[in-house]
Amino acid sequence: MTILVTGATGHIGNVLVRKLTSGGRKVRVITLPGDDIKPLSGLNIENMEGNITDYDSILPIFDSVDVVFHLAGMISIMPGQDELLYQVNVEGTRNVVKACLEKNIKRLVYTSSVHALKEPPHGTEINETCSFEPEHSRGGYDRTKAIASLEVLEGVKKGLNAVIVCPSGVIGPYDYNISQMGQLVLNYTNGAMKTYIDGAYDFVDVRDVVQGLILACQNGKNGEIYILSGEKITVKELMITLEDITKIKRPWLKIPHWLASTVGKIAPIYYKNRDNKPLFTSYSMEVLLSNCDISNSKAKKEIGYNPRPMKESIKDSVKWFRDTPPF
Repeated sequence: MTILVTGATGHIGNVLVRKLTSGGRKVRVITLPGDDIKPLSGLNIENMEGNITDYDSILPIFDSVDVVFHLAGMISIMPGQDELLYQVNVEGTRNVVKACLEKNIKRLVYTSSVHALKEPPHGTEINETCSFEPEHSRGGYDRTKAIASLEVLEGVKKGLNAVIVCPSGVIGPYDYNISQMGQLVLNYTNGAMKTYIDGAYDFVDVRDVVQGLILACQNGKNGEIYILSGEKITVKELMITLEDITKIKRPWLKIPHWLASTVGKIAPIYYKNRDNKPLFTSYSMEVLLSNCDISNSKAKKEIGYNPRPMKESIKDSVKWFRDTPPF
């Protein structure tokens, strides 16, 4: 059996490829021409260049493929990138669905996001009964992931065998491209975090997301959605945990929301041409104040999903950044 992975150099993608190849599975990946493939270094894979926004460039790559894990997408909380988000997340997914149908792929596993689901009011659980409603999304990323998810469901109506998984905030090792949570861990371990804000969110280990993807492929029902969440943690609890793990004193100065929101509007301009990412943006502030009572009970019951404690994930993330140059 040949498994095709798009977005293989991303955080979830490279961990998925590691897991699949360690089990002896034949894995083919699509990478952009000139893409940095360091996250896949040393892995036994078949690397084929293509661009999911260009249908003709990817169609031949689907030949002789049995299962597709579609993770390629653009994650951005910076303003002014809506057009590119749409091209990659929506048109790219549309092309993948079309290729799967044309090549009679046995199963597509699409990685969406819990942010793509319409968020109910505080006090109401977020679960798979929440629908994909792009018009009620928080920003460009959420909206395009919602539209892309609907594209997959349209494919199911046309005969595609597919499941959709929706991870919450992802954390963990092998974070080569430095995710938002990875940047927070780096800032903390480098002693650059001097302040914090109130708020909370649900975070999940990247390795548990990968296990959930594989379980969804094996046990998921056609056309179903599975939320892969982890554990709700407040920013203060996160700081306490990082202090306990690193022995670096946590920040004591709490920034009020109004000030953080002001900084969040300015930060994208300041960080536009810099390597590191801003922790405070208008989007990230909204997320930390959003409803994060997210249920993974369906995934546990139907596919056998079982995420690990968050402290273990934070500890392993810190260790990976410390052990992996140039971090």
